[in-house]
Amino acid sequence: MAARDDTGAPVPVPERVRRVVSIVPSLTETVAVTAPGLLAGATDWCTHPEGLDVPRVRGTKNPDVERIRELRPDVVLGNTEENRPADVEALRAAGIPVWMTEIRTVDEAMASLRRMLTEACRVPVPAWLDEADRVWADVAPGEPRAAVIPIWRRPWMAVGRDTFTGDVLARLGVANVYAGHPERYPKIALDELNASGADLAVLPDEPYRFTAGDGPESFPGLDVALVSGRYLTWYGPSLVQAPAALKEALAAARSY
Repeated sequence: MAARDDTGAPVPVPERVRRVVSIVPSLTETVAVTAPGLLAGATDWCTHPEGLDVPRVRGTKNPDVERIRELRPDVVLGNTEENRPADVEALRAAGIPVWMTEIRTVDEAMASLRRMLTEACRVPVPAWLDEADRVWADVAPGEPRAAVIPIWRRPWMAVGRDTFTGDVLARLGVANVYAGHPERYPKIALDELNASGADLAVLPDEPYRFTAGDGPESFPGLDVALVSGRYLTWYGPSLVQAPAALKEALAAARSY
């Protein structure tokens, strides 16, 4: 009987998995750290671990299906937020098993990664994942803050409802003022962001690369926290360091 991924789709994973292609950066890091010999391909955006040397298959939104087929993977790892349904269907139509993750909370991340590694990759649960479980179970929220979390400008876009990013920050005491928005990543005018009632702007360095010189000036009167997008949005080995790193960045928030 085929295992079922996070979406409930049956995935015919072989009893022994020898070759894995990942089309999500955080899942690439997950496999590369846990069982590096399995990784047979990754996207151009897969930057961790540093020095990763595997064949590249273009991006998360435009994977090269033919190149992936040539790599003969036993399974391809994807995510419902990162990858387009049409590309997933094209891979499956080519006879390639595709395991889709769906992650919108820290708890879902822990459970999903366990299932992906044990059922889709056929490897034991790694020590780092047990450590991530312990670290997040012990997280105590900091001073309550209300925040806007832009992820893009030109046009401005922010984190809305039901996101992994929002759950990560909520566990640290930071409430997303757009958590009740009907869209998950709404386009919101800058004037509205500044009038939202937030006292904090959290600016990650991905997908848009906000920096001290590009972003904070747009939020006069608000404290601004510049944070690592990897710690804020990735689910994988970075989960172990994320709480401490994000707490440090939030504590350093200031007006610009």
